[in-house]
Amino acid sequence: MSVVSSITVKVPATTANLGPGFDCIGAALKLYNEFKFTIVDAGELIIQVSGSEAAKVQTDESNLLYQAFVKLYQYIEKTPPAVKIEINLGVPLARGLGSSATAIVGGLVAANELAGSPLSELQMMELAIAMEGHPDNVVPALLGGCRLAATSKKGWEICDILWHRDIVAVVAIPDFELSTSEARKVVPTEVSRADAIFNISHLGLLLRGLATNREEWLIAALQDKLHQPYRQALIPGYDTVNAAAVAAGAYGMVISGAGPTLLALVDISYAKSVETAMANAWTAMGLNSVVRSLTLDRQGAVIL
Repeated sequence: MSVVSSITVKVPATTANLGPGFDCIGAALKLYNEFKFTIVDAGELIIQVSGSEAAKVQTDESNLLYQAFVKLYQYIEKTPPAVKIEINLGVPLARGLGSSATAIVGGLVAANELAGSPLSELQMMELAIAMEGHPDNVVPALLGGCRLAATSKKGWEICDILWHRDIVAVVAIPDFELSTSEARKVVPTEVSRADAIFNISHLGLLLRGLATNREEWLIAALQDKLHQPYRQALIPGYDTVNAAAVAAGAYGMVISGAGPTLLALVDISYAKSVETAMANAWTAMGLNSVVRSLTLDRQGAVIL
């Protein structure tokens, strides 16, 4: 068997929560980071980064992609090889589109392949969840599709969520950042029974709405009482962009992950009009953004 000395992994962006699915549901979107690992002679770590936000990425051993790479070798009790890493950024950083999840998954998948595939997909998933702290981004980044994660006595149960092919995610990505830790600080640690029941019922409705593309179900389903009411104040223009998206035909708008990216679920026939409306709403407030329609990635991380 030939020894693999170089590998490129493509990992999709993800959106988490989708309104009522706080910390348990996520979907992979067709926007990607690519990571190339090349085994080199022993020497200092080399990390090269390209893309519009390349200057923001750490290029030493603190790099999250490299930490994930090393983590897998530690797990299998082997010394990681010296590597050169080339990062091609397509997923914006600190915007609620799973950039950290792409790094964790990319590093684990690359390490597993270069080490001769000692771990199963399930084992890599569990390592990724342990590194990220929750499953909602790393699971769809690895597996693709829309996924619901729940704990069980044996560990994690992952459920594939049906996503109608006519449903498009329109993402409005602003030119300002919002750290996940900052967004988590504003979310209360306890909620009322009424709010818990509200989210349980709306998450169930969301799952059926995603499967059927039924308008009235999706319009109701995207409401949430666990995290979005508290995070909205951290995102300038939230109410304005939301009103513009809905008026243009969106089922509703949610905060993607911890934000500040805003995501509208729409039928494909309204995607362009919703794109324009969301972009114009922020522009009118003097805020720059990139708005685009993204369909569901159904493959997850792939080795090129």
